[in-house]
Amino acid sequence: MSVIVTDKGFGPDDFEGGFVPLAEAGAEDTAIEIAPADDPRALVGRLGEIAAIRVTFPAFSDGRGFTHARDLRSLGFTGRLRASGHVIADQYAMARRSGFDEVEISDDLAERQPEDQWLARADWKAHDYQARLRG
Repeated sequence: MSVIVTDKGFGPDDFEGGFVPLAEAGAEDTAIEIAPADDPRALVGRLGEIAAIRVTFPAFSDGRGFTHARDLRSLGFTGRLRASGHVIADQYAMARRSGFDEVEISDDLAERQPEDQWLARADWKAHDYQARLRG
């Protein structure tokens, strides 16, 4: 099972459909999973047809997924963008600022880092390092 984290807190996964790994995706697939070593530019020309992209994080110390999110948004992807895997509450604001709409975490992580820890970072637009420096 998994928990979906948004700015409103924890919720169930309401996305219907399975994600297909980028390497296996065909033109008819509208939910794509991108791994850290994948190149999201492979989807250029199809981004308007894709409903959702899930970017996997194999470890919380692997930040390539944040770059993938930023790149996908820069390339014009406007669909649902999900971070999945080892993303921790401290990284939630970074995930949102880089373009993710939501984070998918395991039930185990949700127990170790309860909803209040994620909600404390939900005001991600106001609580960034540069804004604090500017006062």
